[in-house]
Amino acid sequence: MSIRIPDEQVEHIRRSADIVEVISDYVQLKKQGRQYIGLCPFHGEKSPSFSVSSEKQLYHCFGCGAGGNVFSFLMELEGLTFIESVRKLGTKLNIDLPEEANSERTTADGPHETMRTAHELAAKLYYHVLTLTEQGAEGREYVEKRGFTREQIEQFQIGFAPDRWDSLTTILDKREYSLDLMVEAGLLVERESKDGYFDRFRNRLMFPIWDGQGKVIAFGGRTISDEKPKYLNSADTPVFHKGQTLYGLHLARPSIRKEGSVILFEGYVDVIAAWGAGLSNTVATLGTALTEEQGRIIRRNAETVTICYDSDNAGINAAFKSASILKQAGCIIKVADMPEGMDPDDYIRTYGADRFKSDVIGASLTFMSFKMRYLRRGKNLTNEAERMRYIEEVLLEISMLSRAVERDHYLRQIAEEFSLSLEALKQELHQNIRANKKESQYSSNDKPAPTRKIIETKRLLPAYHNAERYLLAHMMRDVQVADVVLERIGGAFNIDEHQAIAAYLFAFYGEGNEANPSQFIQSLKDEKLIRITTELAMLSVNEHYQEQELLDYMKQIETYPKRVQIQEKELEMKREPDPLQAAKLLMEINRMKQELIKY
Repeated sequence: MSIRIPDEQVEHIRRSADIVEVISDYVQLKKQGRQYIGLCPFHGEKSPSFSVSSEKQLYHCFGCGAGGNVFSFLMELEGLTFIESVRKLGTKLNIDLPEEANSERTTADGPHETMRTAHELAAKLYYHVLTLTEQGAEGREYVEKRGFTREQIEQFQIGFAPDRWDSLTTILDKREYSLDLMVEAGLLVERESKDGYFDRFRNRLMFPIWDGQGKVIAFGGRTISDEKPKYLNSADTPVFHKGQTLYGLHLARPSIRKEGSVILFEGYVDVIAAWGAGLSNTVATLGTALTEEQGRIIRRNAETVTICYDSDNAGINAAFKSASILKQAGCIIKVADMPEGMDPDDYIRTYGADRFKSDVIGASLTFMSFKMRYLRRGKNLTNEAERMRYIEEVLLEISMLSRAVERDHYLRQIAEEFSLSLEALKQELHQNIRANKKESQYSSNDKPAPTRKIIETKRLLPAYHNAERYLLAHMMRDVQVADVVLERIGGAFNIDEHQAIAAYLFAFYGEGNEANPSQFIQSLKDEKLIRITTELAMLSVNEHYQEQELLDYMKQIETYPKRVQIQEKELEMKREPDPLQAAKLLMEINRMKQELIKY
């Protein structure tokens, strides 16, 4: 049985939701004139081409063409159905939905939604066990020894999986969850004998892992004994992908916006410790190297990133790779200077919050300074050959800096440290810059075609095409304009998609609806039409237009077929070998042109 939410309730939710506020949970938006702009969440970009209109309650990317209203944004970004997007917004706005549409788990729920509700249930169970039961006593002893406060436990919903095989299995079975689906969700494991199931996590401190909106989608489990592995994380599932998830992002987002920056850690324990130290703009990867997708997510939320990884060789190498990915994503990079042999959690517990903030985060290196330290590793700079190799490597890195002031700053450092001529270093630097430009030209010529969705290059449109676009934009804003167009040209638009949009718009108004671009777009089903209509709705049009402007648009649309006919006749005349027949065609062409002038 499918769930249907009444149209008036859907419309109430759409009108109540502020699209700028909803999209701001995913994209860092900045006010620019009457619009808000940011980096598009649907394709990788360094310069913002994603526009959101509070006035029209629409979004549109001028790069990839994505567009729509608040429901289509959630559907496209999170892979939700229309009903799921309505329910999600209804919950966010505290708007009650019909009883059958608001039940915890219904037959209409897809497998992904069922997996999410099961994870939420598991998180509540683990938290309850840790905080309120005898089974959680060992877990409570461990968190006390680690110095976790009650506030940290509550904020991050830390829990404990009891040392039993069937705690979660029994609860999920009683709630009538499909246990096979729970295996796919990563919560249970099927016995080798195929005669039952058991809990994946047992006798471990449990850290819920959330998606960007705060829904539990996975877990990290830390052993409290000598059991291996020390950390057991959920494997990738249909609702959880390590390379696309950042731990604590939904908790950190308000502070990230306030601070304008984010601190990146390697693990969730470091995030929890930093939060206890008063640093709440913190996120972490999940036991794997930072991915390009995670880099883009970070850039959409903040421009400045401080990387704070462990100080061992593995941590330093990981910091270097992560910094390179974040630089490519367009971030400004800083790297925290952790003392050797310590991780952030160790440092905070040993020296306290204030010293961590001032001596570690506050003393962060620029990316270039970190690179210089990184390149020194393993080199004996008293050895002439190794010293020269180090200088060459640093000069190559300096040559890649975009700002002349930065290049000069680091050149002077090298010149002073090694008593070298600044002029000689500048000559070497300029040679490197010229070499970089040549290499860039060669690589751009040899570069393979991009595998991601190709973004169409914007081109100048012919007059009739623009006339149709702007006329449709006016029609979406004003019922009277649509009435005038219907009476004069009806659906006689020259571009098929425009003809379809006009037909849908006439029907929309025919049902008694008022002018409302967002509501009209919601009524469309074809994805291509939704994208085109959104772009038209986002056009800047003259709100105080004169009637003549509309008449000119309609004239362009009406005369275009006649212009095409004239062009076809002219082509026919050029190909005509008989001079007499060609003369007749010329007379006909002149007659058609005269009629066009009189039109």
